[in-house]
Amino acid sequence: MSIHLVGGGWPDVTDGAVYRRFFDEVEAHAVSAGVLEGARLVVVLVRDHDGPEKYAELVAYYSQFTQLDPVAVLAPENAPIDPTALAGADGIVVWGGLTPAYRVSLEPAFLEIRRLVASGVPYLGFSAGAALAAERAIVGGWRIGGVEVAPEEANEELDEVTVEQGIGLIDLAVDVHGTQWGTVTRLLAATEAGAVDGGVAIDEHTALIVGDGPLAVVGRGSVWKATPDGGSVRVSTAGSDDPGA
Repeated sequence: MSIHLVGGGWPDVTDGAVYRRFFDEVEAHAVSAGVLEGARLVVVLVRDHDGPEKYAELVAYYSQFTQLDPVAVLAPENAPIDPTALAGADGIVVWGGLTPAYRVSLEPAFLEIRRLVASGVPYLGFSAGAALAAERAIVGGWRIGGVEVAPEEANEELDEVTVEQGIGLIDLAVDVHGTQWGTVTRLLAATEAGAVDGGVAIDEHTALIVGDGPLAVVGRGSVWKATPDGGSVRVSTAGSDDPGA
């Protein structure tokens, strides 16, 4: 089973490649567990005001991929999530919103998410959920030492670029909305400053899939990789390796 990291972008009918492998894994996990009436998909949203509406939209979209028994885990921003809400999951989705608020809400469940993923439950992080999958998570900010390194609109209500403990599913830092929000430069600057030891910035409508085999990229955009290189930062990109993307 794999960790699927989506860089953002509201799903639409052309995004099947981004989500198909995840739901194949969710279905396989349910079958192996003897589930006959729909895979138990836990959907986590940490949002003020519109959580129920976004949940309903997501479930309607996701249901095209496989039969589901969805479970809503909804919390207002910064409210703690009970880890027992994840029990019995065949798949976990952590959606998007304000990344620092997701981190606060999810922190009580970090250990349980790691345990479930280690046991074979596939994880899909979208936007905030992708950023927080990292051991050291970039949660926001647009300046380092007062110097602008990304558009202010990408600040997540933080001034200085902020790196905090994440869920710990992967050891690379993850930034999201790469090209669309201009956060590639935030990742590069954080790497150069030593705040993170390299990482990836994922475009919208694009997923990086981390599993037992080689890393895979699916979707419309690119994954930008930053690697420390003797005082500088080396940048490379990868696009979709799925012919159907």
